[in-house]
Amino acid sequence: MSFITRQKNGLLCRFSTVIDTVTDYNMTDEEYIEMCAQKAREKAQETLKHSLRPFEEVKASFAPTNMSRSEFNRILRLMEKEIKS
Repeated sequence: MSFITRQKNGLLCRFSTVIDTVTDYNMTDEEYIEMCAQKAREKAQETLKHSLRPFEEVKASFAPTNMSRSEFNRILRLMEKEIKS
């Protein structure tokens, strides 16, 4: 875990509560946002590479609690329709 703080000079630092020290410092707001965006990109790429599940699980896992079966079936038809390029 970590937290972000605004330094006395107005820039940002990241403090790790795992290793109990500063891990990033003198970051602008934009640099911090980019650091977070990069972590999100890496996590998304990791998911796409190693964690995709079969589409059939969508059908098998559906429960009509928060969406009606007819709405779910309508969305399924859209997802199964071939995209023309």
